[in-house]
Amino acid sequence: MKYEFSTEREFDIIAIGRACIDLNAAEYNRPMEETMTFTKYVGGSPANIAIGSSKLGLKAGFIGKISDDQHGRFIEQYMRGVGIDTSGLVLDKKGHKTGLAFTEIKSPEECSILMYRENVADLYLAPSEVHENYIKKAKILLVSGTALSKSPSREAVLKAVSLARKNDVKVVFELDYRPYSWNSPDETAVYYSLVAEQAHMVIGTRDEYDVLENLKEGNNEETISYLFKHSPELLVIKHGVEGSYAYTKTGEKFTGQAYPTKVLKTFGAGDSYASAFLYALISGEEIATALKYGSASASIVVSKHSSSEAMPTVEEIEQLIAERS
Repeated sequence: MKYEFSTEREFDIIAIGRACIDLNAAEYNRPMEETMTFTKYVGGSPANIAIGSSKLGLKAGFIGKISDDQHGRFIEQYMRGVGIDTSGLVLDKKGHKTGLAFTEIKSPEECSILMYRENVADLYLAPSEVHENYIKKAKILLVSGTALSKSPSREAVLKAVSLARKNDVKVVFELDYRPYSWNSPDETAVYYSLVAEQAHMVIGTRDEYDVLENLKEGNNEETISYLFKHSPELLVIKHGVEGSYAYTKTGEKFTGQAYPTKVLKTFGAGDSYASAFLYALISGEEIATALKYGSASASIVVSKHSSSEAMPTVEEIEQLIAERS
C-alpha cells in the first residue's frame, strides 16, 4: 500500500520548530565531567529531519526562530549549505539565545544529554511569523512535540497546522517528547492529543504515545482505536530493537524490523528514521518499504558521532537493507 500526497508543490517537506546546537563529546567512554573536547553540529529534531530529508534528495524548507548571533548564523549557513530553503527562518531581535545540547557518550548503553533550554530563541517563534503562502507550497508540514511546550511557539505551531489543513498539506506529527521541556504530564497530553487528533500522520515511540495518551503503559490497539476516530490516516509506532509498526485507517498493519548495528550513541535515531520513512513515502514506495528505510537510516545514525551530519544518503540506506535482507 502507498500513501498519497499532493502533487506539484514546490517543497516536499517544510519542518517547523527548534533548530539548536549539539555539542557532542569527542571523547568516548568517559563522563562529561572528564570530557574536555566537543564537536559542534546543528541539532533539534525538526531541523535534523529537514537536514535528513534534504540529504536524501527531497526539497525541504524550514520555519523557526534563531538567535541573532554566531550560533544563529552557523545554523542558517549549515542548513542553506545542505540545500534547505531558509526563507522561513526568523532572526530573534530580543536577545534570546540558541538552545545548546551537550552530549555525554559513556558507553553505547549510557548516553545522556545536558540541555540548555531556558528562554531559547526557537520557543519565541510567534504566530505572526508563520505565513500561509509559504506553508501551502509544501506536500508535508512536519511538526515536532517540543515546539508545543511553551508560548508563543505553541500558538505558532497550532496556526501552522491549521493553515496546512486548509491548503491540503499533510500534517506529520513527530512526537519528539523531551520531559524537561514540560511542566507536567497532564499539560503535555493536552497539547500532544490536540495536534495528534488534527494530524494526518503521527510518528513516535511506544513510550511517546503513552505520553500523548497520559497512560502508564498503553498498547497499540487502544492507541489506533483512539486516534483513528480523528484525522490521522497513518500511525507509526516504534518499539526499539523489536522493530516498528505502521497502521492505516483502512485497517492495514505493517511490521518493520530493526537492523542491529554497532551502536556508538543512542540519540538521533528518531530524526533519521522520520526523514527516511517520509522520503520513501514521497518517492512512491510502499509503506512496508518505508518502514525498512526508516529503520536502516536510524541504524546508520546511531553508529556515528553526530545526528545531522550523519544523516545517510539513499545509497547508504539501500545498501544496508540489501545486506541485511
